[in-house]
Amino acid sequence: MASVLQRGLGRTGWLLVIYGVISVLFGLSALVWPGSTVVALAWAFGIMALAEGIASVFALFQRRGAISRGWLVVYALASIAFGLLAIMHPLAVVNLLLLFLAAWLIVAGIYRIVFAIRVRKEIRGEWFIALSGVLAILLGMLFFAYPAAGLLTVAIWIGAAALVYGVLQLVAGIRLQRWKASL
Repeated sequence: MASVLQRGLGRTGWLLVIYGVISVLFGLSALVWPGSTVVALAWAFGIMALAEGIASVFALFQRRGAISRGWLVVYALASIAFGLLAIMHPLAVVNLLLLFLAAWLIVAGIYRIVFAIRVRKEIRGEWFIALSGVLAILLGMLFFAYPAAGLLTVAIWIGAAALVYGVLQLVAGIRLQRWKASL
């Protein structure tokens, strides 16, 4: 008779396989159609934000809440506004997020260079930190200069990461299934 752990791991194995297949399919579609992937991700975030905003409106009618009604109203309105904007104008939202990413990369790059200069007497190989800062600045500038290429690049990286994640899930799920079958 199988133990509770063995039965649970057997079910987990199939879940990992299912998650892996979904992730591999998403990763492949992101690599083949990166532009559509960007729009789909914006819609997904928009739908999640809209759902969160609507749930927050319902939470306003509860007698007790963990947060004041004023903050809940602000959160609900911001979530609904962002959700509707992301659903109706997904490329505008994604472009804005990419510009925030570009600005962050430039600030992070400057920080890394300053950090490398300050620790140069304390550690060896600080030039790697400075080089990563220069690369971050260049990437940020490229995202500002060519936002469409930046969007496609981000979609391709997301697709590649999803593909690797999916393959790892598949391997883990198949190994768990084999282990369960060997008992």
